[in-house]
Amino acid sequence: MSLSDRPRRDDPRRGEFTPLKIIDERGRSCVLEALPSVILTVSREGVIEDANAAAESFFELGKPLLIGQKLERLLPFGSPLITLVQHVQDRGAAINEYKVDLGRPGQEGDRRVDVHCAPLPEQDGLVLVVLQERTIADKIDRQLSHRGAVRSVSGLASMLAHEIKNPLSGIRGAAQLLESGLSDQDRALTRLICEETDRIVRLVDRMEVFSDARPLKRERVNIHSVLDHVKQVAQSGFARRIRFVENYDPSLPPVYANRDQLVQAFLNLVKNAAEAIGLDAVDGEIELSTAFRPGVSLRAMGARSPVGLPLEFCVRDNGPGVPDDIAAHLFDPFVTTKSSGTGLGLALVAKIVNDHGGVIECESLPRRTTFRILMPMYRAKTEKREATRS
Repeated sequence: MSLSDRPRRDDPRRGEFTPLKIIDERGRSCVLEALPSVILTVSREGVIEDANAAAESFFELGKPLLIGQKLERLLPFGSPLITLVQHVQDRGAAINEYKVDLGRPGQEGDRRVDVHCAPLPEQDGLVLVVLQERTIADKIDRQLSHRGAVRSVSGLASMLAHEIKNPLSGIRGAAQLLESGLSDQDRALTRLICEETDRIVRLVDRMEVFSDARPLKRERVNIHSVLDHVKQVAQSGFARRIRFVENYDPSLPPVYANRDQLVQAFLNLVKNAAEAIGLDAVDGEIELSTAFRPGVSLRAMGARSPVGLPLEFCVRDNGPGVPDDIAAHLFDPFVTTKSSGTGLGLALVAKIVNDHGGVIECESLPRRTTFRILMPMYRAKTEKREATRS
């Protein structure tokens, strides 16, 4: 785009402006090519007339294949985007829609986007479509909600430890004293009292983990040794009938973490995966994978700058998937699908990941549920900085 293409005021007294020209001599938009948003122009027949570089990445098609393609062929049947484009063509007015689910045929997972559709002036039936992907933003929003939930249960755990465990020990002691002078029938009731108080104490003990605010003792950890240990523990016990698949990146740098806590987190994820698959499944499979994914960063509370989260660790199973009604609250305390579960396992995993400055997310489809953890990698200067603080 040349300097002469810039908009200018012709005459301040007339209040007129020349139109903004962003098309170069070759008919290709320099500005639109550089924008990260997906930009398409769609004809009245629903054919893509033009597209920018971001559209190529979004639809995973090059421009020679993308241009001239019917938009409906790139989207699932009944996609709301098709309806929005038709409304703009019929009404001749722009439409904005936010958080539109925009899946793609043959592709797993969902894509949530903000959509802006507007008719192009002096172009009969031609519609400009702008898509702004919201998937990452929504994940970060959910992650911040998870952290808030963990802080809430931390306060609750501290209260329970002081206000409930002491009365429970008194109730249990009184039941034991009564037991010696009762008949066998009544003694069964005192044993029931003792068993139930013990169960509540165990629950409170599990919740006390959330109130531990001591700084982590961290070191450089090879995540593959952690996953191998978790796999060995699982195969010797609760997952002995399940096949494990390893998909590791051998060049992955170490993570700066507490090894014991990482073992606990991944052991919880693998156990959940095994329980989701079930004991009767003949083709149960759990995949453990690692990868280097640069480009995602998160600004922690109180941090001066965002922290990169390039290390990706996944636990994937072929169970039935997570029910839709709890998917958004999966990492909240006391949310569970198990009849005998407490709903603290995944909340504890979220706390461990959060304490390490990472994020965790779940993507669930039938026979493909993935728990994905993104964490920062080890840097020598990080270790020195924390040693100076202590």
